[in-house]
Amino acid sequence: MLKSRLNRDKNIETIVHDLFKSRARSRIYIFLLRKNGAKTEDIIKGTKLHPSTVRETLSKMYDQNQILRKKVRNDSIGKNPYKYFPMPPIQLLKKHAKEIEDKLNKIASLGSKNKFRGFKTVKIKIQEGADQI
Repeated sequence: MLKSRLNRDKNIETIVHDLFKSRARSRIYIFLLRKNGAKTEDIIKGTKLHPSTVRETLSKMYDQNQILRKKVRNDSIGKNPYKYFPMPPIQLLKKHAKEIEDKLNKIASLGSKNKFRGFKTVKIKIQEGADQI
């Protein structure tokens, strides 16, 4: 039972890593998905990544709209920390599909300058729903 969960977790990490192209980003994103949001200190403990790596990666992921953040009211003295939330996976997949489309269309357009005029653009369609594949 434990071994199958570990294998499943590794498979998910591999897939998410392929999307983000970064071990730190994929670990943080998966952690946020599982916890439905977390503060920086919780992410550091949960992912076992270096604190500076987590802070830098969170900042980059936020700038690239891969995660969301919200200020948490803090009653003690000091800054109010952020709580980070994962962008819904379907939104990330749509964004990634758009990037792939753009790359494929650039390749396809190379042929249009010669004998392959009027190439059709590549369109990746992502459908939501349990009955869709």
